[in-house]
Amino acid sequence: MKEGPDIAQIGALIGDPARANMLSALMAGKALTATELAETAGITPQTASTHLARLEAGGLITQRKQGRHRYFTLSDETAGRMLEGIMGFAAGRGHLRSQPGPRDPALRKARVCYDHLAGDFGVRMLDSLVSQGAVSTDGENLALTAAGEMQLKNLGIDVSGLRALRRPLCRACLDWSERRTHLAGSLGKALLVHFLEKGWARRAPGSRTVNFSPEGERRFLQMFPLRLT
Repeated sequence: MKEGPDIAQIGALIGDPARANMLSALMAGKALTATELAETAGITPQTASTHLARLEAGGLITQRKQGRHRYFTLSDETAGRMLEGIMGFAAGRGHLRSQPGPRDPALRKARVCYDHLAGDFGVRMLDSLVSQGAVSTDGENLALTAAGEMQLKNLGIDVSGLRALRRPLCRACLDWSERRTHLAGSLGKALLVHFLEKGWARRAPGSRTVNFSPEGERRFLQMFPLRLT
């Protein structure tokens, strides 16, 4: 008798090209309508509804109703981390949907992974926090130190409020383009929100790309320096 979790069901849900495209679109962290997801997947709204129902039943997405409209998002951070990991596995073995284009360098530099910063800047941020002693690491386990908490409070980030959330404060997330770890969890989200609210960066419409302004990039690199070894 076969025992343990049934990964075949999840694999079948993600393996369909239309559903894979819809899940990739939801990795940007924004709630999208069924019509928007149908356009992303290149299918009819009726077909999209069937796919969305299967994804929701499988626990990968959830829906929110607002008036007459329904919006879909990934179910939680766990779903986002799983998809980012699969993207990394696929990219590392050459399974790319298209050759790199003009948008590819920007996407690799800084992008949204569910609700936190990923790409080169996301990995750099975590590396710098670790080298500064703000975050301690034990394998895949990350923890904010007392020095790190003080540093973040000076930025105006309510660390106590983040600790009160049911979501973990710090989480390691494997970056698909850098093949290394970036910072997820409620702290990863709070830092991305901080950059956007300060005007250092903007979300690119219809993309996961995060574009830093020249001044925003200067401040980011100043805040998260890397020590040469």
